[in-house]
Amino acid sequence: MSTQFNLAEANERLAAAFPDRECIIFRDRRLSYGEVAERSRRLANYLRSCGLGSCQSRAGLAGWESGQDHIGLYLQNGNEYIEGMLGAFKSRTVPVNVNYRYVEDELVYLFRNCRARAIVYHGQFAERLAAVRDRLPDLEVLIQVADESDAPLLEGAVEYEAALTAASPEIDSAEWSSDDLYALYTGGTTGMPKGVLWRQHDIFRAALGGRRQEDGLFIESLDELVARAEGGALRVLAAPPFMHGAGHWLAFITLHAGGTLLIQDVVGKLDPKDVLDVLEREKANLIVIVGDAFGRPIVDELDRSSRDLSSLFLVANGGAPLSVNMKEALLDRLPSVTILDGIGSSETGAQATHVSSKEAGAATGKFTPAPDSCVISEDLSRVVVPGEDHAGWFAKGGNVPLGYLDDEEKTARTFPQIGGARYSVPGDRARHLEDGMIEVLGRDSVTINSGGEKIFAEEVELALRHHPAVYDVVVAGRPSERWGQEVVAVVQLCAGESETGAAEALREECGRHIARYKLPKSFVFREAIVRSPSGKADYRWARQQVEDETGQGGAP
Repeated sequence: MSTQFNLAEANERLAAAFPDRECIIFRDRRLSYGEVAERSRRLANYLRSCGLGSCQSRAGLAGWESGQDHIGLYLQNGNEYIEGMLGAFKSRTVPVNVNYRYVEDELVYLFRNCRARAIVYHGQFAERLAAVRDRLPDLEVLIQVADESDAPLLEGAVEYEAALTAASPEIDSAEWSSDDLYALYTGGTTGMPKGVLWRQHDIFRAALGGRRQEDGLFIESLDELVARAEGGALRVLAAPPFMHGAGHWLAFITLHAGGTLLIQDVVGKLDPKDVLDVLEREKANLIVIVGDAFGRPIVDELDRSSRDLSSLFLVANGGAPLSVNMKEALLDRLPSVTILDGIGSSETGAQATHVSSKEAGAATGKFTPAPDSCVISEDLSRVVVPGEDHAGWFAKGGNVPLGYLDDEEKTARTFPQIGGARYSVPGDRARHLEDGMIEVLGRDSVTINSGGEKIFAEEVELALRHHPAVYDVVVAGRPSERWGQEVVAVVQLCAGESETGAAEALREECGRHIARYKLPKSFVFREAIVRSPSGKADYRWARQQVEDETGQGGAP
């Protein structure tokens, strides 16, 4: 029988095997596996000393219920974020990702929704946290991480390093369980964020490196995990914020492979010069990005300044589409790299991949499914046979989440039983093609219903990105007397490009790649497209733009 994995135990076994190996490099800090393990144990012991931990056995709970205390990680990227997650796991509390761009009301919603009893936060967020703490009845423990802001400690808070110094480096691991929770709050770009609850064993297999790369089969034991990490040469820069799955999933995949996690110096925004500086200085092998929002600035910076990136062999993309044009631009400048597109969600883990290279060429939209990935019929009654010519739901079986925190109805809707098996069906539309590939169409919640046809916003966005004048684009629907809804594109043009005549040129290019009925009826031009820190499109913002503007280039 294979091991049921616990993430705290996995970290401790790897640290015992490779105590002196570099684990995390951030600015002037070069922390070994042994040091990160000890620091996270100390944090766990501090949390335990505050009375936090596991309150109720998983066996007596429904999938949408949690019996553990929850710890908010209100942090930018840094070693403290990874230590915070590990420290929570080792104390049997549940780390909760917090979007540091949230305003006060959004923070109150998130902290109250997850019933956070403790918050680990950077000093620069202290003032905002102070403004809402009286509205958080469950909050008891504040741990402040020093940063460039030099913000004074909030009343009642403890400084992060002081908490670690005062705590014991030893820990009792006897109660750690594969049923202990991992939680990931969705981005909320189309609605209110929801907390997705996973067993640690299931998320390890679904998204955190629990499969063998050579054959896709599961790692069966901690001994096998350690043996796989023996090489440990991989050096990975996970550029997206760790507060999103795309960032910290790749961080944990790196650590579970015995590699070294690199963190860029500038973490409050995407600074392409800094990203390339770190890649070059630390001789990185792999970088993780999120779509064109990361790819375009990196390409621009490569054009401004040549770099020795001979150590880099893989660009991994996840969280948002990387257009064909952008893949070709990256491959032109980095011809020896491979681009690996990964697709998945908070509710599924990794679902499918696509590989592009200089030799194979660049493409997008069609993916090789991971084991247990499939397409479910529109009525959720059966798994679609490859080659059926209609769109269904992109789904995942096998290791899937328990549910959404405190939401029984949405849990039942998103994780249905089909043919005696449980699936995750988070809302992406797809076709299972005859050759076994998956054609991903886009999220149903941002589908535009125009003239009786369903039009997927991401499909139109990818078509528009073929035009070289497009720097960034997001597509939304707005009410139409004639069509019910009409497609409108919000476009950021490249520097020096004129809006005059742009609408017709963009529509003409778009028409080369998708059917005429999907073409934007109108265009709205903006100096910049608003996205989340992870690079994902903010469709609420986009809808506001198209509703507020008449737009240009109207079409019948």
